[in-house]
Amino acid sequence: LMQLMNNCKSTYLILLCVNYNLCYACGQAEYKIGDECCPMCHPGTRVYRHCTAWTSTSCAPCTDSTFNDQPSGREQCSPCTVCDEDLGLKTVKECTHYSDTQCGVLEGHYCINPYMGGCRAANKHTACKPGQFIKQPGTEYTDTVCEDCSDNSYSDGSSMPCKPHTDCESRGLLTVKAGDQATDSECKEKSDIGLSVGIPAAAAIAAIAVIAVKCRRRIKPYTRYEYYIHKYTRVYKIVFIGNEQKKLIVILKTKVGSNLKY
Repeated sequence: LMQLMNNCKSTYLILLCVNYNLCYACGQAEYKIGDECCPMCHPGTRVYRHCTAWTSTSCAPCTDSTFNDQPSGREQCSPCTVCDEDLGLKTVKECTHYSDTQCGVLEGHYCINPYMGGCRAANKHTACKPGQFIKQPGTEYTDTVCEDCSDNSYSDGSSMPCKPHTDCESRGLLTVKAGDQATDSECKEKSDIGLSVGIPAAAAIAAIAVIAVKCRRRIKPYTRYEYYIHKYTRVYKIVFIGNEQKKLIVILKTKVGSNLKY
């Protein structure tokens, strides 16, 4: 019996303490300052002067570039968020005294830190490399998904599906370079191959013919040359040194015995 009475006493004391705390708790629209429960300031305002036993809370509007989006007992409004382009952000909704700036992502970016219907940081979409195609384009909240091209197809990284390599033979063309995952096949007309070989060969033959004609004009037969010398120089003896394809050195012996070299 004594133990039961002691338990009842303990329970009574606990309930008394709980009731005491409940009696002195502030209301939902109040904040506690010292021993007083003061009314909160409305959104867009801040506490200018706390309440007392005889006066209510005094509130003041938030200044420029600050806001308060809910009832509070704060003495300062929060600074407005700046949407930083270096973080891949842009301003979607300007800041007011009642709400913060709402940031969105720049084009080509996706959000990595969503907040209150907006975004606080973003990254650039991944650029697919040559040899890959865009399996899934990036969105405002997801990155680009890339995948390698299969055999006999290629992509420079900017296309959705990979493109098939050009079949040169089916078009009656010659394959100059086989395609890989990053580039297409290179084809060429068959006539182009003949021209590429024939034109230089024809040019070489023409050049040889021109040189041969010039050489023939410059180098005269020995018989004509000897007749020419005899007629105008009255030479008794002519000696040729050299051969037919090189310059001839002629030693002329005159009547007086002097030697002349041409």
